Amino acid sequence: MIRLIALVAAFLFALPALAQQPGAADPQNTIFLETPHGRVVIRLRADIAPKHAERIKTLAREKYYDNAPFHRVIPGFMAQTGDGARGDGTGKSKYPDLPAEFSNVPFKRGVVGMARGPSPNSANSQFFIVFADAPHLNGQYTAVGEVVSGMEAVDKIKRGEPVQNPDRILRMQVAADAKS
Repeated sequence: MIRLIALVAAFLFALPALAQQPGAADPQNTIFLETPHGRVVIRLRADIAPKHAERIKTLAREKYYDNAPFHRVIPGFMAQTGDGARGDGTGKSKYPDLPAEFSNVPFKRGVVGMARGPSPNSANSQFFIVFADAPHLNGQYTAVGEVVSGMEAVDKIKRGEPVQNPDRILRMQVAADAKS
């Protein structure tokens, strides 16, 4: 009985420390991405990519991503979306491109990265979610977040390059702003 009480007490004392870990739920840095296949919950990594995380939150709040297609989906690699301007992968937001915020975070299954052109400093609004580990992206693209739930919905997104009749983001919102 004493061991159980000690274990419970240790857990209760550890809770404040656990709440401060990068993996803890933070509604200001959590995105709800609604797809035809279900909700995808993304934890933004403002600790390693603050400008990119802020851009995604700004655009989500402006409803820029709502109805954006998953225009480029490569089996075994990634699903790309975020072109709320043109929908074909060539558009970007009204904001200037962002400087790269490379980190040591490896591109493993579920990591969210910012899409960009040839210049490392050309990310703007588009992002991708990797289906499988992609070490060739490490240090080359900004990792901006990770899927914490709903990867099964990502796995069901229609494939293609370009995708014919693509799945779309139904709604994307910051968790702190979510109504439902």
